[in-house]
Amino acid sequence: MQTITRTEDLAAYCSMARSKPYVTVDTEFLRERTYYSQLCLVQLAVPGKDDETDAVLVDPLAEGLSLDPLYELFRDTNVVKVFHAARQDLEIFYVDAGLIPEPLFDTQVAAMVCGFGEQVGYETLVRKIARESLDKSSRFTDWSRRPLTEAQKKYAIADVTHLRQIYEYLARQLEKDGRAAWVAEEMGILTNPETYIVRPEEAWKRVRTRTNSGRFLGVLRELAKFRESYAQSKNVPRNRVYKDDALVELASTKPQTPQDLSRARLLLREARKGEIAEGIMAAIKTGLECPDADLPKPDKTKEKLQVNPALADLLRVLLKSKSDNSGVAAKLIAATSELDELAAGERDVPSLHGWRRDVFGADALRLCDGKIGLATKGQKVITVDLD
Repeated sequence: MQTITRTEDLAAYCSMARSKPYVTVDTEFLRERTYYSQLCLVQLAVPGKDDETDAVLVDPLAEGLSLDPLYELFRDTNVVKVFHAARQDLEIFYVDAGLIPEPLFDTQVAAMVCGFGEQVGYETLVRKIARESLDKSSRFTDWSRRPLTEAQKKYAIADVTHLRQIYEYLARQLEKDGRAAWVAEEMGILTNPETYIVRPEEAWKRVRTRTNSGRFLGVLRELAKFRESYAQSKNVPRNRVYKDDALVELASTKPQTPQDLSRARLLLREARKGEIAEGIMAAIKTGLECPDADLPKPDKTKEKLQVNPALADLLRVLLKSKSDNSGVAAKLIAATSELDELAAGERDVPSLHGWRRDVFGADALRLCDGKIGLATKGQKVITVDLD
């Protein structure tokens, strides 16, 4: 198999790929020691059976190699870019080049629409569609080390060669079932740049806490903001700065001197001095001095929901029935939390829009309005008109 280490060779391959209807793409990266993923390998394959010419490995760590030809290919809207579970791969390219490949096809999403279950893995699709098995022994190797072993190369290239058959099968199935537009609709989330932008001032929303005090949340917000900004600037994992449990402890105890900080139980030793310690105390000070009007407001909308538990249970049965009948993973149709919202009278939920409304949402509304009931017919649950 060919490993590309020169820009001119990458340009030649990408120029050839731009004449094809699609290209399959995968990456290998490391993120254990950094905030941003370190791209270590890119795998590409175009339609064909000669893997010596149709499939290549691209070594982004090779001296002097530019990925610009690859990014030009990604910008070519005449070529479908096929990934499996694309989110992390796309984040790498967005951070590195500010672009998202389009048009995009994610075989994991497509497989959920085609009846393969929830978040089905690549190995499962290879086994069920390509009728092949994968050697996963190189899965957790260090992809930054050079030279790559033959086992690593074989593992990596298999992630795009089998993907061609999987893509073609799923694309045909979607067209046959009239569901290609469903997957295209789902790609809207993956192709939205907002999916990959992490704003330090919003980092506090990802921290789990049971306290809704405005002042506590104000301090929490500033501590999370500092941690995110520091991690981004130093390119280190946010948990290497301090972990969530330490963040919550600091927001609760609000240490304001080095002596106070030294008594924190959960804070890493490295965070008790230097830049991090100074940043912590500055963040706490900012949070304590924040005007009441500017403090974070906890989202209490869910607390006010008056959920009808019996109706919520009926909606779960309806969702299971619709999932079984359509072959679409229930998780893709509607989140469990949405069913409680529907049972509480909420109507601004994803399952009432687009293809989800056709599959589930319309009947969910009719069930909520008492216009249909549920009954069993053999092994199936069916809807019964009550009008």
